[in-house]
Amino acid sequence: MTMAWCSATAGSSTDMGYGAEVANHFAGPWLDRASRLRQDPAWLTAALAAEDTLFVPVHAERCLVASLEAPRARFLTRTQLAALDADIDVEDAVFLGLHETRAVFALALPQSPDTLEGEFVDLWQVGQRLAPVEAAILAYAKAMVGWRSRHRYCSETGEPLAATAGGHVLAAPDGRRLFPRVDPAIIVLVSDGDRCLLGRQAKWPPGRYSTIAGFVEPGESLEDAVAREVEEETDVRIRDPRYHSSQPWPFPSSLMLGFHAEAASTAIHLNDGELADARWFSRAEIAEGEVRLPPALSISRRLIATWFDRWDGPSLVTLLGAHASR
Repeated sequence: MTMAWCSATAGSSTDMGYGAEVANHFAGPWLDRASRLRQDPAWLTAALAAEDTLFVPVHAERCLVASLEAPRARFLTRTQLAALDADIDVEDAVFLGLHETRAVFALALPQSPDTLEGEFVDLWQVGQRLAPVEAAILAYAKAMVGWRSRHRYCSETGEPLAATAGGHVLAAPDGRRLFPRVDPAIIVLVSDGDRCLLGRQAKWPPGRYSTIAGFVEPGESLEDAVAREVEEETDVRIRDPRYHSSQPWPFPSSLMLGFHAEAASTAIHLNDGELADARWFSRAEIAEGEVRLPPALSISRRLIATWFDRWDGPSLVTLLGAHASR
């Protein structure tokens, strides 16, 4: 089944109640995560059996939508799950939270049943075309199911791990507990007046450039990571790193932490081989479409747009189209 989400949770730019607007895809507290209920086994058992409970199916890291051409997230009820010709362990579902009064669980499907309506697709393929509430719920489900599938055994003892707390904690027989892993990564738009620094990897589509990004290493702050990554990849030194916003990135388990920074030097040398090219692009070049920007669903596009829109004139969204993927 597909859902008709209420207007309070279906907008693309809605006040979230803490002084910010949701603009980054895959983000937003669309569900009440109701973490208190994770500790209530009786409630979880009843919720798993309730007919109005919604299950978010995930198969091979892919999410279920009505079709690739017209993606709408598909959710299943307990009755629909029971009708599938598949070996499904509902007790292994992960409690995601509440939509109004309905419980929502993520559920790994070991195979894609022939009787299941819809298609399992890569969230990257359809994310921008999903309603923000659906994109966020599927990203949450994908991240939790992926974490569970990658952590089946204790790394210390090799013993199987048992899910507790509604699937949010994995417990080893000796009492060790594992929690969902999130890998922090910085992503930064470095500017030099009306120019910005963009780089490209060799595997990307021809002409695509994006902001500089990399994982945060142990023992460094986010600001340290911004400066290090930019200098390692381009030899450019930065100053005044400023936090902008963040974005869940379930490919497989990152949290992108967005920054703007000013250039303290401008000569580019590709140091570590991660980039095939890096260049300074003027605002005019971007406005004229001379560079293929990152997809509109990414925080990278938003960082570029925020910088671009500081000047008078048409916004980047206006120039490229609100849903451009170029």
